[in-house]
Amino acid sequence: MPHAQGPIPPSNRLLHDPNVSFYEYMHYAKLTREEEEETFRTNPPTQGIMQVLFPTKSAVVPAEKNGTSEKEVGVPQQRIEISEAEWTNASRAVRTASGSACFYLITTDILGPFGIGFSMGTLGWGPGIGLFTLFGALAGFSGWLLWSVFLGIDSYQFPAKNYGDLAFRTWGRPLRHIVNFLQALQLLISVGVIVIGNGQALSQMSKFRLCYAVCCLLWALAGFAVGQVRTLQKFGILANAAVFINVLIMFISMGVFAHSPPNYPISVLGSAGGVVDPTTITPSNATGTLPPIIHYNGMPSKDLAVGIFGLMQGVYAYAGAQLFIEFMAELRRPRDFLKAMWGAQFFIYSCYMIYGCYTYYWQGQYSFQISYQGVSPYGWQTVGNVLAVISGLIAAALYGNIGIKVIYNNLLMEWFNAPALITRRGKILWAIIVPIYWVIAFILAASIPDFFGLTGVTAAVCFVQFTYTFPPLIALGYRVRKNALQEGEGFDPATGIVTLHDRGLKRIVRGFFANKWYYNVILILYVMGALCVSGLGAYSSIHFLILAFQIPQVNAFSCVSPLNLNP
Repeated sequence: MPHAQGPIPPSNRLLHDPNVSFYEYMHYAKLTREEEEETFRTNPPTQGIMQVLFPTKSAVVPAEKNGTSEKEVGVPQQRIEISEAEWTNASRAVRTASGSACFYLITTDILGPFGIGFSMGTLGWGPGIGLFTLFGALAGFSGWLLWSVFLGIDSYQFPAKNYGDLAFRTWGRPLRHIVNFLQALQLLISVGVIVIGNGQALSQMSKFRLCYAVCCLLWALAGFAVGQVRTLQKFGILANAAVFINVLIMFISMGVFAHSPPNYPISVLGSAGGVVDPTTITPSNATGTLPPIIHYNGMPSKDLAVGIFGLMQGVYAYAGAQLFIEFMAELRRPRDFLKAMWGAQFFIYSCYMIYGCYTYYWQGQYSFQISYQGVSPYGWQTVGNVLAVISGLIAAALYGNIGIKVIYNNLLMEWFNAPALITRRGKILWAIIVPIYWVIAFILAASIPDFFGLTGVTAAVCFVQFTYTFPPLIALGYRVRKNALQEGEGFDPATGIVTLHDRGLKRIVRGFFANKWYYNVILILYVMGALCVSGLGAYSSIHFLILAFQIPQVNAFSCVSPLNLNP
């Protein structure tokens, strides 16, 4: 809608203003990309190999030097006094992360190789390797789709800050609300799952002498402190450490696997054999001898639920696209995201294949859900647990950071006029929200007795959507709207008027068939396939959760650890 005296400046627009046209987003995005490229040409980054491997805090010009102070840029009524230069400089000021930092953030977010051996045990060699390869390639393709859309509709004037913004600008409010709800739920559960996993590790380290509820609660309290980090640039250094810690755990556990037997006693609590065929981990009645290590070339079970359950762990392994928009939003040059993403995906896939196959080879049906807890020497269990809880806490802090931002930007700022995070009042409000968020995450995850059943349901309901369903759906909406543009149509920045010659179904059909229509068909098939996987995954995971609730088990509100065989 044009202003009475000309176009309405972007700084005076409401958050997620429905009156801002898709073509206005495209116009400012084009200007922003041109400015970024010009800045890159005149002042290219100079990074050596050591700076890429061990990134330090980037030298970024403070917002105050760009003419921007900590004004209340979050509330529309207070934005009126802000000039357009100040508004765009405020947007530039939050884009501080480098491409190398983004690589470590993506790797920290996605890299979780410690359940791959278990997943391989439920799928077998052929299906396991094939499916992990397929889902890895598709995850990279989905990242490319999100990157393409982001570059086309993000700008300094209208920054796209999260996944919901892309959904809103391509499909409107309904999809945005669905995306934001699922993302907030997924990140909340992810934080809780890591808290519970770290609690199990601490209980195992203490030889179950420390109350299990306290073990979990301690990590929730630790989250109060690490959750105070607000910007992803600061997380880059922590993410760097987390990646190297995870690689160190892999090497240590691989060495132990090759020189010691599996942790036979806890195999009944969550091994691949326990899911596929419990007789393969049950001692002989006559001699008490445990069955030898078994490998399967094909699917080890005819039960569809078992295979899909293992498949969901593979989906969970690559699920990280829900944070890609937040990473791009804080990059100095969003074009660098693609290189960081493909590099991270290749590194992650390599770790999964090497570590997963190695674990399955040495431990077979005894492959435990959390591999480093499946080693038999207590000393090496402790080493793995200590390192894992450190990297896990960093990952949980990253999820909590994005999760709180989703809630803050889409609920508190939009509905309750909360101040922007760059302001003093915004920082105080953030400090108050962090402990509340972590407590809720702990309570939610602590109520579920089956650890991997919870991750399976989360993967089916949330992770599949963000990594495999929403990216092609958003890309389809973007392509149809963009390709529907005709000669003489578009946004006029001088008047603020968007000229369109037609609307409705005719425009949608023209946009669908205007440019490489078969590509749009592929996107539709991709969406349908992802929804099928989601439905099957939800069925199998809920099936195992029902079985878990039928058997009396402890949860994180008890002093008895679920890893303790002799409570």
